[in-house]
Amino acid sequence: MRNFLSILFLIFLFWSCGPKEKSDAHFVVLPSPSSFEITGKSKLASSDLESVFLVAKDHFTSGKSLSDFQNDQISFALEPELEVKSEGYVLEITDRKVEIKSSNDAGLWYGLMTLGQLLEDAKDQNVPLPLCTISDEPALAYRAVHLDVKHHLEKKEYYYELMDRFAAQKINAVIVEIEDKLKYELQPKVGSSDGFTIAEWKEISDYAMARNIRISPLVQGLGHASFILKHKEYEPLRDDPKSDWAFNPLNEETYKVQFDLYEDALRAFPYANYLHVGGDEVHTTGRNSGKSPLELQLIWLNRVSDYASQKGLTPIFWDDMPLQNAGVYRSIYNSKLTAVQVDSIWAVNEPNLNKYIDMFPKNCVYMRWNYDMPESPGNIRAIKWFSDNGFNVMGATAGQTRWNLMPLDQSNTNNIRDFALISIRNKADGLLLTLWDDDSPHFELYQRGISIFAEYTWAGEKRSSDELHQAYRQRAYGPALASAEYEFINSLEGPVADWKNLLLDIKKDRNRLRKLENPIDQAVIPFPNLDSAGAWSQKYQDKIAKAEASRLQVDEVLRQIQLAKKSALRNTYQLEVYEQVAQVVQFSNRAILTLAEYDEPSGEKRTQAQAKLAGMEEEWTSIQSKVEEVYVKTRHLNKPADYILDQDHHVHLANQALKFSDWQFYVEGLFLEKVKGLEK
Repeated sequence: MRNFLSILFLIFLFWSCGPKEKSDAHFVVLPSPSSFEITGKSKLASSDLESVFLVAKDHFTSGKSLSDFQNDQISFALEPELEVKSEGYVLEITDRKVEIKSSNDAGLWYGLMTLGQLLEDAKDQNVPLPLCTISDEPALAYRAVHLDVKHHLEKKEYYYELMDRFAAQKINAVIVEIEDKLKYELQPKVGSSDGFTIAEWKEISDYAMARNIRISPLVQGLGHASFILKHKEYEPLRDDPKSDWAFNPLNEETYKVQFDLYEDALRAFPYANYLHVGGDEVHTTGRNSGKSPLELQLIWLNRVSDYASQKGLTPIFWDDMPLQNAGVYRSIYNSKLTAVQVDSIWAVNEPNLNKYIDMFPKNCVYMRWNYDMPESPGNIRAIKWFSDNGFNVMGATAGQTRWNLMPLDQSNTNNIRDFALISIRNKADGLLLTLWDDDSPHFELYQRGISIFAEYTWAGEKRSSDELHQAYRQRAYGPALASAEYEFINSLEGPVADWKNLLLDIKKDRNRLRKLENPIDQAVIPFPNLDSAGAWSQKYQDKIAKAEASRLQVDEVLRQIQLAKKSALRNTYQLEVYEQVAQVVQFSNRAILTLAEYDEPSGEKRTQAQAKLAGMEEEWTSIQSKVEEVYVKTRHLNKPADYILDQDHHVHLANQALKFSDWQFYVEGLFLEKVKGLEK
């Protein structure tokens, strides 16, 4: 009996110390593998492999081939005959070993990245690794994320962290829109004093390349040139002497400056295979040369494309202006047009393009950017024109456009999906995910869009939107937060959209207040007139209704975030950022509802509302202080004191002041000034 009890005790001890084999364990790989077959549970615990995994990771990132790394528990094999695309792999977990095979080193690396996610899930759920076979390969070869740093930089350490996140999601390229955030040596006046040096950017490039991420620069040219032409020294290069927007493409000095900037950018990003030259949203006259805008643009494009070719690089060019100049651009964004109607528009206007067909550089990638309706017949027709004429065309979708505070439209899920699927069907080389900094939401809030992009460009459409968002939550925070009850991000999007102009009068826009002579009176929502109680509430009933609905919704979001912070196994900082966004929105909701109370005929309610309004400055100071405390952990908030703001042609909110609070929360400041006037 004693022996029997001893055996039972040993069994219990083994069971309690070892991994728990839960039947509901859920392993999620993002992006989805081509095939993932689980046949049971291995005898491998995450703790058995974690240290080996990290050593293997360090082995690869130090520049060595994983095929040279062998271990009793994890083995790697290069098999050139393996029938998977480049960067594809086969991963097999047997009872006591993990084997990863690929035809190239990048594939072995991505197999290791997938193993990292399986180890994370096993540890999170306290279960053994599954017995499984994964066969995997990318749908698109080039999966690039665009980092727009023109209005602010993140802290340097954060860029290293981003490269690790990108690598885990099998993103293999980055295009940095550098503008003045590089301390140029050949044209030192252009670089901002807070920019990184060539050496600092090169360190980030080295770090990325060690993780199979090749960084290429985007140096804006022809148009979007305000970061150069705002300086007095460069005014003679302007196409329009009064505007800092565009270069004169007929001035030879234009190319000396641009080529100097390219030289320094390529030293900062030495592994570049592309040179993105910009070229969008611009008309030039060549100082009234008589040449057409399209001819002038193609003169410029040929010069910069020749430069890229001499450097062994492929130039990338935004394609919108040739399409606009030819008269076909509007058809791209009209979803009501049928393919037949689009073809008729092209039949009339295509000669405007064909007239200059021989001037279009053949070595250029024409990047067809569309952030709204990539599936429209007009967009498909534009892609077809480039490909039919032998030009290389690639798409660009967006994870962030002109949204304030946070990305909307479910992180632009549908647009990203549609353009990825179009690119896959057309056998395109790849797709770019643009992340515009124009209104500068916190970068942590771009992460879901990046994961969505990683999924669709690697795997195509293997998951529904809901399944993909659930997979994102598991990868981002842990299995406990994967369920739909923690889908607070989508719930926050509507209130954030309403927040933008909630404190402004009807038809006024947060981005467009700086040129008003008296924005407090001209733009901030008028306050109730006590002599006509109820009239204000009648006029602004839509705002009141939105504020009330938003208040309830954001209260629920804040409750969900609090629960999530307690259960999250990682990325609690991201939750803190979302929490601050919600608190900002809630302030505006309370402000509108308090004004509605102030509009009541009851003297007592008015007095109470007036007291609330008087206390709002202190309340806002606390909220703003907390926002900045959280944001500054990863980003440089303010521009340097010597920074010169440009002419702000596209009313970029983040370009309208040096201090973060002065542009991000300009409206809140105006509102509180108006409250002070009420007190007087």
